Amino acid sequence: MAYGMSGKVFHAPFIDLHEGFNFMAVTERSKKQAAQDYPGVASYDSIEQLIADDTIDLVIINTPNYTHYHYAKKCLLAGKHILVEKPFTATVAQANELFALAKEVGKHALVYQNRRFDSGFKITKEIIESGKLGKLTEVHFRFDRYRNEIGPKGFKEDPSFEASGLSYDLGPHLIDQAIALFGKPEKFYKILASNRENSKVDDYFFIHLAYPNQLNVYLTATLLAADIPPAFVVNGALGAFSKNHGDVQEAQLLKGMKPTDDGYGLEIAEDAGKLTLVNSGGGREVSLLTSPLGNYGELFEAVYQTIANDQPYPISPEDIIAQLEILES
Repeated sequence: MAYGMSGKVFHAPFIDLHEGFNFMAVTERSKKQAAQDYPGVASYDSIEQLIADDTIDLVIINTPNYTHYHYAKKCLLAGKHILVEKPFTATVAQANELFALAKEVGKHALVYQNRRFDSGFKITKEIIESGKLGKLTEVHFRFDRYRNEIGPKGFKEDPSFEASGLSYDLGPHLIDQAIALFGKPEKFYKILASNRENSKVDDYFFIHLAYPNQLNVYLTATLLAADIPPAFVVNGALGAFSKNHGDVQEAQLLKGMKPTDDGYGLEIAEDAGKLTLVNSGGGREVSLLTSPLGNYGELFEAVYQTIANDQPYPISPEDIIAQLEILES
């Protein structure tokens, strides 16, 4: 695991807290900060040094997107299980090769899709699966930000790097949420755009997923949303559900909050979801719903159960291949 923002915020706190894992080492090329936060954790200068450590069974690959395939292959060939940040790879061919290699060497190739464990997604999933909305007609998932400047991370902003642009950055989150709920679409349509001045990559995308029974799912993300719209909107024959905010965990973790702290993963009242049901007389019954706690620790529990007890991992290779078919198109 690299100990940049992703490692420090999204991975290390959960690996350290989970009783089934021993947090052994990270890679840090320059600043050596991990041991300050986690005494006893080794710091290697390169991934080659890390995978040479025979005491390490699982490697988290949270390096820039264009490195995922190459580092994942090195780790599998070194006899390590892997947990790879999104996007798993840049292409379907790369993903198929890694999944086949993992099976060949008897290791697990797992993908980190943490947004299945967001509070907003959890409540949206509950409402859809409850059947309260009746036949679903349209579903909108959004992941919007306002960042008009060109970012400092070249691998996201330079098209010469594999898997650059917003579609490969935030697309895996939204596509995975749709696949988790509805499976692989029958067909899809995708639009990419570059709207920021001097942008060389897509900073907007719109993806239309078509499902059986005339269900249409729309996925949208932009870096130019000055007024953030609802993250989840679901319309059905018997009602509608909307949710203004996806989750609080990322903001809490960035501020230094620990997953064991009181209030972790708990949304404020203003972020409650709105359920509107049509009654028998044609009137509207509106209720505000508190979301379940968001908890990325559930993903790491799934990783542990898969590796230790050979339990099925919730994000399947088929899910990832379906996602990459859309991203690569």
